[in-house]
Amino acid sequence: MANITAGMVKELRERSGAGMMDCKKALSENDGDMESAIDWLRKKGLSAAAKKAGRVAADGLVAVKTAGNVGAVVELNAETDFVARNEQFQEFVLKLADIALEKGTSIDDMNAADMDGETVADRLTNMIATIGENMHLRRVARLSVDGGIVASYMHGALVAGAGKIGVLVALKSDGDKEKLEQLGKQIAMHIAAARPEALTIDTVDADALERERAVLKEQALASGKPEEIVEKMMVGRLRKYYEQVVLMEQTYVIDGETKISKVLENAEKEIGASIELVDYVRFELGEGVEKEEDDFAAEVAAMAG
Repeated sequence: MANITAGMVKELRERSGAGMMDCKKALSENDGDMESAIDWLRKKGLSAAAKKAGRVAADGLVAVKTAGNVGAVVELNAETDFVARNEQFQEFVLKLADIALEKGTSIDDMNAADMDGETVADRLTNMIATIGENMHLRRVARLSVDGGIVASYMHGALVAGAGKIGVLVALKSDGDKEKLEQLGKQIAMHIAAARPEALTIDTVDADALERERAVLKEQALASGKPEEIVEKMMVGRLRKYYEQVVLMEQTYVIDGETKISKVLENAEKEIGASIELVDYVRFELGEGVEKEEDDFAAEVAAMAG
């Protein structure tokens, strides 16, 4: 029997798109012959994943999982909503969220993690071949806090813990854990709806802020007002900008009038302990992914023109 090297397995995996263990078995079954191994994988339906890998995957599911002071959120993409309703796909993304509680620091860590005796990457490749759509573990995040809780909220859930928008909120406090959980979930619901871009004014992205300043100043100057008046106008307009994008400056969507920073302050009185909103994560399915849309009518019109 031929000696199956790691290099041979790597080459076959790159050429076929099949999982590592499947590639190793294919080479073993075919005495190390690369072309025969590729044919073997094709016959088994395992190399189909390679052809599907180029297709845009912007649907799928977001999943969240929390355990006391730790929480994790993952986004697993597929090509269609139909696959998101597949029980095998749903079970897989929920297992990913479980793994992310321990390994959720990077995609590489997740891909290398064990899932029922094989790596996550290999399991995903096999699922692509079995289900017939391209899939992609797009992102993962993990929050933890000392002396507090991580709460979660799932919007548009297809199954418990997996849906369209997943949010994690880390609250640091020595107060009642049950009340903190309730507060955390309500703030997470706010985040799902309000889409904050930063936790505090100090953490607003510098480039985004500079672009906003430039636009606001141009608008103010167009009014024809003197420079000193323009500067005062800028202060008010920047305040409104912060109220739109900064979580602690936003108006609480649940009551429509209280600033989030004040919500926390009020909760401290009820709980009898200080509360710090340490961090949050918001994943919305397909956010930032350009979907391919076929416009047959447009194509026909263009051809006719």
